[in-house]
Amino acid sequence: MNRPLVIFLGVLVLGAAIFTGSYFAGQRACANMMQGADDLSWLQTEFHLSDAEMAHVRQLHEGYLPQCMKLCAKIAAKKDEVAVALANGTNVTAEVQKKLAELGELHAQCQAQMLQHFVDVSRAMPPEEGRQYLAEMERITIGFDGVEQSMSPSGHGNN
Repeated sequence: MNRPLVIFLGVLVLGAAIFTGSYFAGQRACANMMQGADDLSWLQTEFHLSDAEMAHVRQLHEGYLPQCMKLCAKIAAKKDEVAVALANGTNVTAEVQKKLAELGELHAQCQAQMLQHFVDVSRAMPPEEGRQYLAEMERITIGFDGVEQSMSPSGHGNN
């Protein structure tokens, strides 16, 4: 065998070994991180919360989840009703409009409850972090990012 081919094959094998080792090390590191993480841990890191503040946030979150789940179930059921009403015809009937209005009311109720929860959580944080958290949650929940304004004729794409 000639020398360039041996060097090429050696580099290829070495590269494959490095790639394989890196892949499995990355998988293991990711799995280890996921075992220790929960869905709220980002709050403590992002907003520099103490253990006591984080415990209060967790308590608020656990208290909010049952009412959130109950409202989500109502929204899902109402969506099913809208789908049934739409399936019965080719027009947007008064029944469909009524069901859509009811669905909109449930969404508004959901947003109001979420916002109140976010206000409660923000109060469990140091003042500046609480303001930052609440501003971000409002932006995500209500869409205070200017989508509607950018789509209106007078908005001209400005936020």
